[in-house]
Amino acid sequence: MDKKEVRIVFMGTPDFAVASLDILVRNGYYVVAVVTAPDRQAGRGRKLSISPVKKYALDNGIRILQPEKLKGKDFLVELKSLKPDLQVVVAFRMLPEVVWTLPLKGTFNLHASLLPQYRGAAPINWAVINGENVTGVTTFFIDREIDTGKVILWEKVMIGDEETAGELHDRLMETGAGLVLKTVSKIVSGNYTLIDQQNIEVDNRVPRPAPKIFKDDCIINWNDDVSSIYNFIRGLSPYPGASTELVSPTGDKYFVKIFKATKVEESELTKPKMLTTDGKSYIRISGKDGYINITDIQVSGKKRMKTDELLRGFRMDNSWKIEI
Repeated sequence: MDKKEVRIVFMGTPDFAVASLDILVRNGYYVVAVVTAPDRQAGRGRKLSISPVKKYALDNGIRILQPEKLKGKDFLVELKSLKPDLQVVVAFRMLPEVVWTLPLKGTFNLHASLLPQYRGAAPINWAVINGENVTGVTTFFIDREIDTGKVILWEKVMIGDEETAGELHDRLMETGAGLVLKTVSKIVSGNYTLIDQQNIEVDNRVPRPAPKIFKDDCIINWNDDVSSIYNFIRGLSPYPGASTELVSPTGDKYFVKIFKATKVEESELTKPKMLTTDGKSYIRISGKDGYINITDIQVSGKKRMKTDELLRGFRMDNSWKIEI
C-alpha cells in the first residue's frame, strides 16, 4: 500500500503532538482527520481557546473531530465513516477499546519515556525529578492497560545536568516526531517486530511510575538534600512550578514558584529552611546539606522574574522565614 493511500486518524491535543502531526503531513501521509479536545473557556475573559492540534488542522485543511465522550454514538459513527487504516495517538486521552481496535493496522501511541519506565501522565517531569540522566521516546500499540502495549520502536535521549523539564520536553517532542514517522513507515510496510514490555530489561530496577502531578505535589521539601531539591525544581519547570511559602517579619505570607536555581553542596550539615539574602542580588534557602540559590522566581500576583529584578521592588532580609 502506498503511503498516500493509508488513511490515518491522528489523535492529540497540545504542542507536543503538533510536531508529530506536522512530520506526517510534510512527508506525504494522508491524515483524514484529527481528533482533539473540545474548545474550552480560558483566561480572564473566558474566551474559547482551541488546542494547538486543532489550530494546525485548521491551517492545513484537515477534518476535525472534537468529541466530549469517546464512547458517544455520534463520534463513533463519524470515526467509523472515516475508515481509518491506522490511528496515531500523541498526548491524548485514554481511548476506549471500541476506538483503539477500529483500524485494521491498529492504534499506536507515542510515549515520552523508555517504557516500561515512567508509565503515566507525566513521564518527562518525573524523569528529571528523579535525577535520571537518560530517557527517551517509545512507540507502542495500545492495549487494555495504560502504557503497557507491545513496543514498536524506541530512541534514547540524554538528560542534561541542568536541563529543565520544559527544555527536555522540547527535545523529546522533536525526537518523538521522528520516531512517529519511522513507526508509521514500518507499519505501512509491515516490516517491524514487536517487543513485549515484560521482556525489556530496565537496569535491574523496578519500573518507576509517572502519575499526574497535582498542586500539592509541587511543594518543595526543604528538609531534603539539595540535589533532590534541585532536581525537583528542574523537574517542575516551567510547569506546574515548584512552590514554597515565604513569611515576612510582620507575618505576611507570600506563595512563590521557583523555576530555576543553582545548588551549593556543603560537607557539613546545614539547618534546613534557612533563608539568606543581601536584599539586592541573591536569595538562598538551605536544605539539609547545602543551599539552593534561586535565580528565577515568581511571587503570587507578579510575573516571573530574575531574583535581582524581584529584589529591586520587593524588600527582603534574613528575618524572612520558610512556611512550607
